[in-house]
Amino acid sequence: MLAGLKGALVAFLGHKRPLPAFPLSDFERLRAEIQPGDVILIEGRSRVSDVIGWVTQSPWTHAALYLGPAGNLAEAPELATQLATTPEEPLIVESELGLGTVLRPLSVYRGEHLRVCRPRGLGPEARRKVLRYALGRLGTPYDVRQIFDLLRFLFPWFIMPRRWRSTLFQAGAGPGTHTVCSTMIAEAFASAGHPILPLVKRVEDGRLVLYRRNPKLCVPADFDYSPYFSIVKYPVLDLRSWDREELAEGTAAAALDAEEQGLYLPEPLRSVAAAKPPPEDQ
Repeated sequence: MLAGLKGALVAFLGHKRPLPAFPLSDFERLRAEIQPGDVILIEGRSRVSDVIGWVTQSPWTHAALYLGPAGNLAEAPELATQLATTPEEPLIVESELGLGTVLRPLSVYRGEHLRVCRPRGLGPEARRKVLRYALGRLGTPYDVRQIFDLLRFLFPWFIMPRRWRSTLFQAGAGPGTHTVCSTMIAEAFASAGHPILPLVKRVEDGRLVLYRRNPKLCVPADFDYSPYFSIVKYPVLDLRSWDREELAEGTAAAALDAEEQGLYLPEPLRSVAAAKPPPEDQ
């Protein structure tokens, strides 16, 4: 019965809304320019993404680590060969509810709103350490409880019963073999000594010391905020590349539904004559 209840909870939290008709990200350009070791942020569409978004006050609710083309993945050649259709197939590693830590094609996020966070100053050997660590976590179950730990962590400790307080900082709390998306990636970068959002303290002799944050408190938005990652965006419509004649201002608006009318102004900003929907996977 307990397993059935857990399965029902996972299915409920993992249910996703439909893809947007026109995503904000140019997937083909991202696919062509992304580099191994980049962190991909995803604006999730599931109920668990809604929880993470509420906790973090950020639209970035899921993260994946880009590995590179399957043919270049020396650390796990057999896995890459089984998963990829061609040696050029770009692969990611991620921890997702209902799946655990898995290897997947980058194409699973075609049509999503994405952002790339590129680690600054990460050398080739450090990059390999990050990728090796992440691949070493393949098969690790997803820690659903950590989502609720983050929720409990928001509430002042003095108004909560002791048994409800967050166990994130307790030694040995929870199964150590479980993880969530951003924790796994934070641990991967920590294995190479690359910071995300460290605590910086000045010691008596004037030196600055960086303390690594508890990776269990790392959320996808931390890679967005981190000064040690550069943000790379690939808008589906890069208006700087369009000729003035191809843009029309003040044109008649497409009909907004009731929900959209509460979020967007009725006058269109611009319209693009030759806009096309994103290509579908073959």
